[in-house]
Amino acid sequence: MRNILIAAACATLLTSAAGATDNPQLGKPSSDALPPVELTVTLQDGKPICAPAEIRLPANTNVMLTVVSQANVPVTITAEGQFEQGHLLHADGDLVHVMSEKGYTVKANGRGTLKLRTLDAGEHSYACTANNKRDAPFVGKMTLSPPAG
Repeated sequence: MRNILIAAACATLLTSAAGATDNPQLGKPSSDALPPVELTVTLQDGKPICAPAEIRLPANTNVMLTVVSQANVPVTITAEGQFEQGHLLHADGDLVHVMSEKGYTVKANGRGTLKLRTLDAGEHSYACTANNKRDAPFVGKMTLSPPAG
């Protein structure tokens, strides 16, 4: 609960600055809302588990993704196209951009925030991969729906 409140507070603080940091190549977002989402990373039998397993977000909208890792190893988060082509607007904390531009690595027991523009509506997969268990990624689902109103 505390983490959700922290994420909501961060989103509130950054909402006023959202327009200033938008990527002009992406155009205007479908909504001015900046919904906060928290992704928690844990390890189970040495393999990463990300929660929630299914993330539901508005499509073509700026979102604030807080990543909290309780894993004692670095974990890379990827989502096809989501961290490429200017969709990432801001990153801070214990996150390192992967050279391939396909994801972000969160340090062991790290925490960070990603502000990004979601892709167009549709279903996409996302993955969490421990650097020492690349052959056993966790795969979740990211559902992007047209924003209401």
